[in-house]
Amino acid sequence: MNKKSGSNNRKPNRSNASSSGRSSKNYKKKPHKNSVDQNYSQTEEIRLNKFIAHAGLCSRREADTFIADGKVEVNGKVITEMGFKVRRKDIVKVDGQTIKLEPFVYLLLNKPRNTITTTDDERGRNTVLDEIENATGYRVYPVGRLDRNTTGLLILTNDGDLAHRLMHPSYKVKKTYEVETKRTLTQDELLAFEKGVELEDGVAVGYNVLPFADVKNTFLITVFEGRNRLIRRMVEFHGTEVTKLKRTEYAGLNLKGVAMGRWRFLRQKEINDLRKLVKLDTLDFKKA
Repeated sequence: MNKKSGSNNRKPNRSNASSSGRSSKNYKKKPHKNSVDQNYSQTEEIRLNKFIAHAGLCSRREADTFIADGKVEVNGKVITEMGFKVRRKDIVKVDGQTIKLEPFVYLLLNKPRNTITTTDDERGRNTVLDEIENATGYRVYPVGRLDRNTTGLLILTNDGDLAHRLMHPSYKVKKTYEVETKRTLTQDELLAFEKGVELEDGVAVGYNVLPFADVKNTFLITVFEGRNRLIRRMVEFHGTEVTKLKRTEYAGLNLKGVAMGRWRFLRQKEINDLRKLVKLDTLDFKKA
């Protein structure tokens, strides 16, 4: 994990441009100092949608949909009532799957190529969860998606509220990519990204577009949205295509010290910085 990716040593030339399915695997639990227990007693009442989100299954809004669709059972009874409350000791099932509150865990993965951004793949292809194996013992989920052949920084967690907000467009989470293209883009083409290029689903704007002086056909670009295949489609606007794509930064995190295919736990400060970024309360690790 201490090996550095080769891209970490490259220096952009600033003079040339302006500024899914869920796995049923059972893992052996391995407590970590940066996991955080959810401090609910066995008898404290919790709103059902919050319980589902805090079990890492989905966001609270998505939990409401499960409830409304009659896919949630509490102690063997289907619950469709919004605002219904449960206790930690209750048996809660969502779509037939028993869920429970477990400590929140947070990981950063340097995703390799030819890897699927899901927790399970019915076709047997490599998934991001395969890359961390039974790292935590808890079911974790990718925060957003990277294309199969896109590499780089990916967060995995069972903190449903945090994952949902990081992916929500209203929070404008910063993402930086290293992009290699089939041909060299001109300075005017790179500047066009900062002015905005028209895609089929609206204008897309890039920031801090910086070509590498010593690496052919390669530049950095920052975006604050997460539309499907956004960077690839922006490049296609100029009549060429992406040959390599790597996410180097996400929400203030980077890949320093994490080699391709390796992962690490997020540090306590990093976790709370993420939560503050999307206006969630910070966690008290002293209680963990």
